[in-house]
Amino acid sequence: MSTRELSRGVVYVHSSPSAVCPHVEWAISGALQTRAELTWTAQPAAPGQLRAECDWRAPAGTAAKLVTALKAWPMVRFEVTEQPSPGVDGERFCFAPGLGLWRGRTSANGDIVVGEDQLRAIAASSRAGEQLAHKLDELLGANWDEALESFRHAGDGAPVSWLHQVG
Repeated sequence: MSTRELSRGVVYVHSSPSAVCPHVEWAISGALQTRAELTWTAQPAAPGQLRAECDWRAPAGTAAKLVTALKAWPMVRFEVTEQPSPGVDGERFCFAPGLGLWRGRTSANGDIVVGEDQLRAIAASSRAGEQLAHKLDELLGANWDEALESFRHAGDGAPVSWLHQVG
């Protein structure tokens, strides 16, 4: 497989109990078909929990495979991103305990992309400005951003591993 056919992304494991960390690595390894050895560090936003992140390069659509593998552990907070590649939109997935999974399409600069049909449906079903604002927040993943923001900042400057799918 040429590098032109590959997409890139990042897995952010914002918090995981230490006993689950090996399972997280196995899940990532299985989705990428290569051994994942993450560097785990303390997560200050959740004492007793660990965090890690890794960049990956694999075929487009791999982010969804990573998410499917990781959501087997509902106590793990994570995000998975996939950059846009030729003919394929980028994606961002967020998972937070109590909220579950959120998915959004992303542009080249990482902004969430909202489709015309999605906007029309929300406008047609909203009776008041507050209801419209609430539905837009849901579409943009505002609750997940709020739930994960302190975990994101706690990871600033943490080590990152690079993983490439075996072709």
